[in-house]
Amino acid sequence: MLSPSAEVGDDVTFGANVVVHPGVRIGAGCVIGDGAVLGKVPALARRSSAPRTELEALVLEEGVTVSTQAIVFAGARIRQGAILGDQCYVRERTQIGAETVVGRGVAVDNDVWVGARVRLQTSAYLTANSVVEDDVFVGPCAMTTNDNTMARHPPGFELHGARLRRACRVGGGAVLLPGVEVGEEAFVGAGAVVTADVPPRRLVVGVPARPIRDVEEQELLERWA
Repeated sequence: MLSPSAEVGDDVTFGANVVVHPGVRIGAGCVIGDGAVLGKVPALARRSSAPRTELEALVLEEGVTVSTQAIVFAGARIRQGAILGDQCYVRERTQIGAETVVGRGVAVDNDVWVGARVRLQTSAYLTANSVVEDDVFVGPCAMTTNDNTMARHPPGFELHGARLRRACRVGGGAVLLPGVEVGEEAFVGAGAVVTADVPPRRLVVGVPARPIRDVEEQELLERWA
């Protein structure tokens, strides 16, 4: 189902049972997998803290791949060459950077900024108002959180997502508490619960996460780029 107001570039490939809502812009060379939904409008609860503003069009830049049954909301922007994996979920006012890979079943909430060449592994979760800089790795089932009160807060309460700085790495199953910053080239071990900021180039493990050493020179991104 292709809305008459959608814009489709050259050499776009559609699978079966794709839904493209009004205003979606699909760049040249994109590949849209079976059952994908593009440009969905969010249904917000009465008490939702998400902004209730008119959404811009969903934009897929050139060469984007949207895999089987992925859902990408109106107001998102997917940069050139990014890959959205099967059954992933990207909400409104979120950017996915160029050549980033969003794995199977990953959920990216509203108002999230993801940089270039990021790797979000299977079933990871990025909560609303998070920032993920270039070349970050987020392991499978890792999650971020943004509400210390767990919904027991007054209207207008400001939610704070995570800040993952350039080339940091977050291991599988790690949990990041609201507002935590993981510094540039830092390393969070699998299963860690991060309750405080992680300085740049520090390796932390445990519950709660504690530093055990610096990230060594041979582990830095520049040695592997």
